[in-house]
Amino acid sequence: MKFEGTSSYIATEDLMVAVNACITLERPLLVKGEPGTGKTVLAHEVAAALGKPMIEWHIKSTTKAQQGLYEYDAVTRLRDSQLGDERVKDIRNYIEKGKLWEAFTQESPVLLIDEIDKADIEFPNDLLQELDRMEFFVYETGETIRAVNRPVVIITSNNEKELPDAFLRRCFFHYIKFPEKDTMEEIVQVHYPDIKRELVGEAMNVFYEIREVPGLKKKPSTSELLDWLKLLMAEDVSPETLRERDPNKLIPPLHGALLKNEQDVHLFERLAFLARRERT
Repeated sequence: MKFEGTSSYIATEDLMVAVNACITLERPLLVKGEPGTGKTVLAHEVAAALGKPMIEWHIKSTTKAQQGLYEYDAVTRLRDSQLGDERVKDIRNYIEKGKLWEAFTQESPVLLIDEIDKADIEFPNDLLQELDRMEFFVYETGETIRAVNRPVVIITSNNEKELPDAFLRRCFFHYIKFPEKDTMEEIVQVHYPDIKRELVGEAMNVFYEIREVPGLKKKPSTSELLDWLKLLMAEDVSPETLRERDPNKLIPPLHGALLKNEQDVHLFERLAFLARRERT
């Protein structure tokens, strides 16, 4: 079975090739791209398209690789032994299964390891053997946990830090480019099938113009465009309003959906001020 996108997710040809290549090679798919390009959603759509269960492991700065395998709660076991609890006789009662253990014991799931670059630099290397061999050893019970069927592993990264070469060698890599206008229009059509094409066209012009402004600290993403369009429809903003090029209205209406920090708002205010000075 091959991934060909879904009715709710517009996948480009190169992205579909990447997903199917990782399935064929039985290697993790490492997906990079700027925030808002659909990296996390991709795993959900692959699972839905292939009819596979979905397992998510969201990585934080404090996450350790061992947590993905299992955690042994020695403190609780000691406390229960002091209380004479019968559960202490079976050490398995104090082992909490991690996301990799869960993925290894399910039938061909899709495993999402989300934002791997948030963790410590050693985190990816600590998972090399487990992701390669699809097995790990539980020291407390003396058993080896092996994958029933190899899961489809999708790993996302926002490029906050470099990943080790040894880890990169074991992955199939794909960078999701920010959608071109044609692709973005398809994405908008999926989410808002009844939206007026004229409004989309004008909003798209404003959106891509904002993204191209030099010095912008955070470029608006796809999800922010969709939020903005929803607000434009709710407030019944006309295409003519977006088409205006009045320097006093350089900042687009409802810009809080697109500009997410004061530096970028101030940047547009300065540009509007300079535009007014040029006209006088």
